[in-house]
Amino acid sequence: MKVVGIVGSLRKKSTNRGLMRAFEELTPADVNLEVADIGSLPLYNAEMDDAYPESATAFKTLIESADALIIATPEYNRSVSGVLKNAIDVASRPYKANSFDGKPVLVVSTSPGGAGGAMAQYHLKQTLLHLNMKVLGQPEFWVGGGGEKFDENGNLTDEKTKEFVKVGWDALLKVAR
Repeated sequence: MKVVGIVGSLRKKSTNRGLMRAFEELTPADVNLEVADIGSLPLYNAEMDDAYPESATAFKTLIESADALIIATPEYNRSVSGVLKNAIDVASRPYKANSFDGKPVLVVSTSPGGAGGAMAQYHLKQTLLHLNMKVLGQPEFWVGGGGEKFDENGNLTDEKTKEFVKVGWDALLKVAR
């Protein structure tokens, strides 16, 4: 089974990137998790619909090859990051060429605040539902107080959260298989 991960932050020491690394470290043996690079994607513009740039085509192909997705979203101004929204726009266009169609997806997030990125998740889930994805409603996977659960390099150190990562994997794979 192939799962594609998308991290909505470009920072190397991002706690959301660290959360995705925890999913990588705890990936079940029969699953391949590949984390996409969204930093090289062009800004979506409908004028490119007739001739997608190579990086955009490769990203769409990667999404299409996935059996399921995990998206780790930071919260910027109570919503998702621009780079994540752009990646979603690139992969869901042009019209009637939505690479996300029908894919199961687990949305996860962490932030320093207590709400752990919950508002970003609600915005993101609305978009993903519109794109006909199978958005997992449970578990609601946000990690509050992220500054205390990750080290200075953004690596997850909290054992309770690592156990929750396993719960997230179980839920996603139950839907994807």
